[in-house]
Amino acid sequence: MPDTPPPESVKLVITSLGEMKRARQPITSVTAYDYPSGRLADSAGIDVVLVGDSAAMTVLGYDSTLPIAMDEMITLTRAVARGVRRAIVVADMPFGSFQVSDETAVANAVRLAREGGADAVKIEGAGPSLSRARAIIDAGVPVMGHVGLTPQSVTKLGGYRAQGRTAEAAHRIVDEARALEAAGCFAVVLEAVPAPVAARATEGLAIPTIGIGAGVSCDGQVLVWHDLLGISTGHVPRFVKQYGRIGDAIGLALRAYVADVRAGAFPSAEHTYPMPDDERQKFEKT
Repeated sequence: MPDTPPPESVKLVITSLGEMKRARQPITSVTAYDYPSGRLADSAGIDVVLVGDSAAMTVLGYDSTLPIAMDEMITLTRAVARGVRRAIVVADMPFGSFQVSDETAVANAVRLAREGGADAVKIEGAGPSLSRARAIIDAGVPVMGHVGLTPQSVTKLGGYRAQGRTAEAAHRIVDEARALEAAGCFAVVLEAVPAPVAARATEGLAIPTIGIGAGVSCDGQVLVWHDLLGISTGHVPRFVKQYGRIGDAIGLALRAYVADVRAGAFPSAEHTYPMPDDERQKFEKT
C-alpha cells in the first residue's frame, strides 16, 4: 500500500482552495457521475468536481445512498476523471468503505485514488471518522470532511432534515468541523445546517467550507448535477436552485423522436448512407 504524499499537482490544487478562502473568492463545486458531465463541469470553470455517492439515487435508481458499492464508485470516478483537466476531483467514500476500520478505510481510499483517478476522497461525519481521516491522509490521500446532514447516517438522524437547529446541536456541528480540520482535512462540507451555524464554522476554520443548504457565508457551494440542471424527478430540496430545465428538453426531444419513427419521418434520406447506382443495380439483379 503506497505511503507517498499526493502528487505535486494535487497539493497545488488543494493549496489553491485555501488561498481562495483567504482571498474571499467563492469556490464552486458540482457533483458529476460520468465523462461528459466531468468534461462540461471542468470547461465551465468549476473548481471542485465531486463524484458523490448521491449517484446511488440520481444515476442508479436506489432509494438512498447506502447501496452503492466501491466498485461502482470507482467506475464512476474513473469516468469523471477522464473528463477533468484542471478541477480537483473528489470521490465520496461509500457506506461501509471506511466505517469498519482505519485499515479498510485506507485501502478503499487508495483504490479511489489509484483505480478511480480521484485527487481526494470525502468521508462523512466526525467521531470515529476522525481516526479514518488521519489514517487516509497519512497514506497520502487528501480528505474532505462532511458534517451536518450526513446521508449515510440518515436513519440515525431521523430522515433527510436540517441539522443544528438547536444551540446544542449547532455547537456540536461547529466542533465536529473543527475536529476534522485538526485531523488534517483540507475542506469540510456543511450540509443542511442553518446559515448562522455555517457562518460560525466558516469563520472559525482556516480550511474552506463548502455549503449545500448552508447559506451564503460558506467559502463555496456545491449542488447535485441533476438538481442544478432540472433533470431530477420528485421532490426538489429547499436549498436547490434549478439553473435549467434540461429534463423538460430531454422529454420533448424523446417524444419528437418517438413521433417521427412512428410516422415514418425518421430516418429520411439525409440520415442514410448512399450506394452507387451501378452497385445498387448489380445488387438488385443478384
